[in-house]
Amino acid sequence: MLSAKKRYTTILAVALLSLPGLAAAASASEQANERTRQWIRQTMKDKRIPGLQIAVVEDGRVVLSESYGLANVENRVPATRTTLFPINSATKSFTGVAMMQLAQAGQVDLAAPLSRYLDDVPVAWRNIRVRQLLAHTSGLPDIVDQNGLVGGASEAAAWKAVRELPMAATTGERFLYNQTNYGLLARIIARQAKMPYERYIAERQFAAADMRLSTFGDSYDLVANAATMYSYFPRKTDAENAEPRLSHWFYDMPQGLWAGGGIQTTADEVAGWIIALSNGRLIDRAQLQGMWTPEPLNSGTDGAWAAGWPVLAKSPDRQLAGIGGARAAFVVYPDRRLAIVVLTNLVGANPEGFIPQIAEFYRPSQTKSEAKPAG
Repeated sequence: MLSAKKRYTTILAVALLSLPGLAAAASASEQANERTRQWIRQTMKDKRIPGLQIAVVEDGRVVLSESYGLANVENRVPATRTTLFPINSATKSFTGVAMMQLAQAGQVDLAAPLSRYLDDVPVAWRNIRVRQLLAHTSGLPDIVDQNGLVGGASEAAAWKAVRELPMAATTGERFLYNQTNYGLLARIIARQAKMPYERYIAERQFAAADMRLSTFGDSYDLVANAATMYSYFPRKTDAENAEPRLSHWFYDMPQGLWAGGGIQTTADEVAGWIIALSNGRLIDRAQLQGMWTPEPLNSGTDGAWAAGWPVLAKSPDRQLAGIGGARAAFVVYPDRRLAIVVLTNLVGANPEGFIPQIAEFYRPSQTKSEAKPAG
């Protein structure tokens, strides 16, 4: 038999849902959830994704949070809502928030030159503005190449090597994605906040957004309850025409570059972080709008990124994203009051490619176009 409290709660819920507006909203949300479930199952099948988490935020609350498939294929370990997935370069959005927090506190001027905060940089780097680091318009050479850290040695040796490389482009001339930018931002955060980058993120963002599971590390670190990463890409030792097969994927993320790709987390916790960000618990509204404003190039045209966030679309339907490792993504639609987080353990899943269709199930855009499950 139900207790008096439970009976009251049940009666209240039924009464509220009997109101036409609330009932219609609940029905629409559940219909969107069911369409999303079907879409995810089909997309996982088409792309052969082993494991996946999804969280949908609508009007400041999580309306869908589910996990599918396997966190570890060979041991048949299911993916759950508490399984940790690496978000890789989507970490840069957290770094963007950290810089806005420091700017709000008067500890960093994003328009200031790099040399104001780091006095040991090469002459050619000194006048790069902090915000140009965030937006990848610095023109700096990349500390990471196709073989890993430049020079193939330690992180310290890589920093020495990259300092001796010429500029890759004139500062502010064009968007040029690289990890050097975020390694330098980590140093600025550590110096101005007087604590290591990862501790700052843990205290000022993880704790503030109740991200109790989130941590840092790569596939070589021993991280409890972390999903195993996979890919269908050929191995170096495979025959030329070998059939694609599921294999382990290993990636190395030095601690000094964690600001560009070190976070491991869950879809639930990223959703909670987005809610905290949107309701002013991390930065105020002015800082939020500034963070999501594209950084202009020298020509006056907008660059591809804002402060730590790829800008997928501008007004009237803004779309800001965090995208990482070709396997994790979240997209925020501020004008639709919607955000979608999809984390997977398959390199090449590219969820940023199918998140837009999921968004259409909840809050269709004004320029809706038909889409099919990605194959």
